[in-house]
Amino acid sequence: MDILTDIPMWAFLASVFAGYLLGVISGLVPGIHTNNFALILLAFSPILSDHGLPVICIAAMILSNSISHTFHDIIPSIFLGAPGEDTALAVLPGHTLLLEGQGAQAIRLSALGSAGSVVISLLTVIPLSFLFVKGYQIIQENMAYILIFVVFVMIMTEKGEYLRGEGRIHVWRRRAFALILFGMSGMLGVLAFRMDYLSYPLIGWGEGSILLPLLSGLFGASQLIISLFSDPVIPLQYDSRPDLERSKVIRAVVTGSVLGSIVAWLPGVSSSIATVFARIFVRGDESSGDRSEDNEAFLSSSKEFIVSISGVNTSNAIFGLMALAFIGKTRSGAMVAIDELLGGISLEASIVVLFLCAILLTSLLSYFSTIHLGDNIHHLLENIDYPKLCYGIIFFLAVMVLLSTGVFGLLIFIIAIPIGMLAPFLEVKKSHCMGVILLPVIMYFI
Repeated sequence: MDILTDIPMWAFLASVFAGYLLGVISGLVPGIHTNNFALILLAFSPILSDHGLPVICIAAMILSNSISHTFHDIIPSIFLGAPGEDTALAVLPGHTLLLEGQGAQAIRLSALGSAGSVVISLLTVIPLSFLFVKGYQIIQENMAYILIFVVFVMIMTEKGEYLRGEGRIHVWRRRAFALILFGMSGMLGVLAFRMDYLSYPLIGWGEGSILLPLLSGLFGASQLIISLFSDPVIPLQYDSRPDLERSKVIRAVVTGSVLGSIVAWLPGVSSSIATVFARIFVRGDESSGDRSEDNEAFLSSSKEFIVSISGVNTSNAIFGLMALAFIGKTRSGAMVAIDELLGGISLEASIVVLFLCAILLTSLLSYFSTIHLGDNIHHLLENIDYPKLCYGIIFFLAVMVLLSTGVFGLLIFIIAIPIGMLAPFLEVKKSHCMGVILLPVIMYFI
């Protein structure tokens, strides 16, 4: 195919760099998603093409944006408690590490997880793609049962804080509480998704996602309000060099990469579902009540979990491209935009290799910029009154929700906050609030 010979190298590199910068913006600013920029670039593609920019370059820009976003979106989750769909479960361990003076280290570990997943994904992309193509139909037909099994494992692994003399009764009580929390968040998700036609953006930056008020309420604002009860302060952040054992880093990267690659092939399943799987394999997303482990062990497991979540998100973005190339299915807004851009152009091996080069270059840039931001952003927070910062962030989230999803989204946000606050009071893990996504997806497949 001669299409590649018509692409100037400077145009390709400039497009990759532009996509990387857009990913920095969408990653750092809560409420702005890669889909927003993907739709904007798709809308402006005729003008860009008329000015000599090939559609392959525009597609590379969208792809670079999605990869860069997966590196940088951990920063607001940790420092602001403002989660995106893919980083919701990272809020509590990240917030804990921030209050322990290890927020910068958490960012560096996240960058390491994303970069490691890029390496593993590029090494395994061809064999895993052929494997998934073979088993795609079977997995698709049994998706509801797979997700129900995941929920079952989540509930049955809930043990809560051990209390002497309570025995098994205590464990089953915690499991009942976990099921109740899963059901409450799940029904809220079902209601929100079925009535999302009532949500509408008050500003013209594209269609708002109902996930913003859901996840910001369940995982962001709720955790900030709980933090206010203890009147905390942001301590001086220590050396950002990771102190997590190499074996745990490798385990977390491999786990995240494999799980992210799997869900990229599944219809209706986003990387947020893969983070629930990661919760099963890698402990450390949260603790219920008092910590049952010693503090160092708890912090270590939290760091490992952040590495795995970052690996999930980056791997998912890479294998989303493979799903488009091998089975012609789109699994994200970015892939939908790329598919429409390319039109009748088939994703031949040469084009896929070019896109993989864009991924590699973007990942390299994103790795260093994420570390740089993580090492320096806390300096802006050192002299800020933490309670006032929490109130400011909660207000900011509410405004973002209102602007992105209207009054209905704000109502969902307000309802989600007390549900998210239930987890520590019931002394169960907050990951059960992921029922907000799991239950609607299960009902979709049934």
